[in-house]
Amino acid sequence: DARTLGAPKMTIFGIQHMFAMFGATILVPTLTGLSVSATLLFAGLGTLLFHFLAKGKVPAFLGSSFAFIAGYAAIAPNGEAALLPYACLGVACAGLLYLIVSALFKVFGPQRIMRFFPPVVTGPIVICIGLILAPSAIANCETNWPVALVAIAIIVISNIWGRGMIRIIPILLGVIGSYVAAAFAGVVDFAPVADAAWIGLPVLWDNTVFALFGPNFDAGLAITAIITIMPLAFATIIEHIGDMSAISSTCNRNFIAEPGLHRTLLGDGLATIAASLFGAPANTTYGENTGVLALTRVFDPRVVRIAACFAILFSFCPKFAAVISCMPACVIGGVSLVLYGMISAVGIRNLVENHVDFMMSRNVLITALILVLSLGIASSAAGAIV
Repeated sequence: DARTLGAPKMTIFGIQHMFAMFGATILVPTLTGLSVSATLLFAGLGTLLFHFLAKGKVPAFLGSSFAFIAGYAAIAPNGEAALLPYACLGVACAGLLYLIVSALFKVFGPQRIMRFFPPVVTGPIVICIGLILAPSAIANCETNWPVALVAIAIIVISNIWGRGMIRIIPILLGVIGSYVAAAFAGVVDFAPVADAAWIGLPVLWDNTVFALFGPNFDAGLAITAIITIMPLAFATIIEHIGDMSAISSTCNRNFIAEPGLHRTLLGDGLATIAASLFGAPANTTYGENTGVLALTRVFDPRVVRIAACFAILFSFCPKFAAVISCMPACVIGGVSLVLYGMISAVGIRNLVENHVDFMMSRNVLITALILVLSLGIASSAAGAIV
């Protein structure tokens, strides 16, 4: 219970979780042309909705999903404002698949379905979640390795040799320290911050799905968007199960059984539908925040809800969104390098703690196929997008 630490420390932990998700969360709207402020708003609202439906038990943060980037690119290739709502309509419909799968888990029970996801399956899936994200971390680090190494060094030193509060806020310290280093190195352009307003609405009507339904509505394009994007939900549902396994392993609790996958999938699906309808990216449980849990050992969901409240608050401040958008890729890369590694380490720990026997050829084959197929398909998809 983080309340024993006091409100000030809980607030700092919440800010740390918020910064951990910022890099990837704002990258999705940057790549697709969606609104950064709307993204922050619905990351926060989606997280609170998820916690409400999951009985407030799962310390998960919902941020922007990368899985749908190819769908956005297919429908709105250059982030055209007129086409993005059609892509968002497709993503909202994809969110409906979450609700269907959630109902199946409710009807048949997690035990019957999770027989298809034993530790020898979920462990490698969690390992792959971290490894698949690794190239993006390296690519960001390559923009300025010295600054990225500052972030990595601060995180490692704080977590291993730090004492008291320092030891459990390494990510926050890494972000701040490397951001300052980047500013001194002259790799930060603060012009957008100066131009941004202090207060503004995060959602504009023209960016929402509701704005589509007028005289210029293109039914053919809407159907194409739905058919193109909906199947991507199957990949994110599998990812959700992997994330829940990772969080369960990290916290040493079985969140798959209680509150249950039917509740977590319902929360994720409704959060995705709500975000998409209002012009924000699809939501997904965030591995970066699982990495923070593994690093700090502070598992209280209240801390994550504090992060969600801060995300909502700052979504109404375009100047703050500009500060985050100005964060250099090298800072994001350095922090991500550690967090993504922690995710994969959780997968390895899952295999070890469940005593998966790799003397059995069956287990070796299952692990080998998951690793190679996951990494191979991810690499192929990345090449296709490029």
